[in-house]
Amino acid sequence: MTVPDSRPSLVHVWWLAIRPKTLTVSFAPVLVGTALAWAEAAVFQWLPALVAVLCAGLIQVGTNLHNDVKDYERGADTPERLGPARATASGWLTAGQVKRAVAWCFGAAVLLGVYLVWHGGWGILLIGLASVVTGLAYTGGPKPIAYSATGELFVWLFFGLTAVLGSFYLQAFHLDLAAFAAANMVGFFAAAVIVVNNTRDYDTDRKVGKNTLAVRIGRRWSVAEYGALVLAPFALLALLPGQGGWLPLAALPWALALIRRLRAEASGPGYNRLLAQTAQLQLLFSVLLSVGVNL
Repeated sequence: MTVPDSRPSLVHVWWLAIRPKTLTVSFAPVLVGTALAWAEAAVFQWLPALVAVLCAGLIQVGTNLHNDVKDYERGADTPERLGPARATASGWLTAGQVKRAVAWCFGAAVLLGVYLVWHGGWGILLIGLASVVTGLAYTGGPKPIAYSATGELFVWLFFGLTAVLGSFYLQAFHLDLAAFAAANMVGFFAAAVIVVNNTRDYDTDRKVGKNTLAVRIGRRWSVAEYGALVLAPFALLALLPGQGGWLPLAALPWALALIRRLRAEASGPGYNRLLAQTAQLQLLFSVLLSVGVNL
């Protein structure tokens, strides 16, 4: 009797490896920064916006793939792990294949970034280089960011402040308080995604010496951290001009529901749904914000 092959197709393997359920985390900040620039300066340049989306997406995919292979090499992806199956640890892809894909992703981001530097100046170069270095350092190097208590900080910084402000500047060529407030909103949601991830992996991370903030403060305080990060963007809406900026309040009931669910969630695959839904909440908030500021 032949046993069916449970291995996904090659295309599906790569699709799973890039972690598609959270890829909106790189799209949302560009959307918000670009929409706010249109609201304030009535300017929209489609090519810088498109290239910014591509660069952000490539950096996130490259970071995810790098995380896949580095966690495998460090022994962090054990059979006890509750998250989705990882391509390298599952044997679906070799470490060499994944590392080559990482190089392609970051290389393509750098090449596309040349145009953004030409368009926006040397400040964009510093942002781009810092983003690539941080993406590689997230699970690479002697002291990986993901193995420390600073994961949320770096995600807030690069998928919030840097991405939104950079996208806004590429359109309007200035920065202001509204852009800074919006950048924090998006960044707090991105950091909340990491909180769910690290709370889910609390037990296995402790065993392998992955000292995330969740490991250091425990599940109870991680839930409190998640609640603060998810609710803070709604409080910051007061810093935006115009009545339409309050449109994202429509997402508040969902935010409250996710906080209650995380508080009640038992250890298990339910965290995977919460993680994906937190990314979806960020996207919904970002869309409502982008529409609201332009009403």
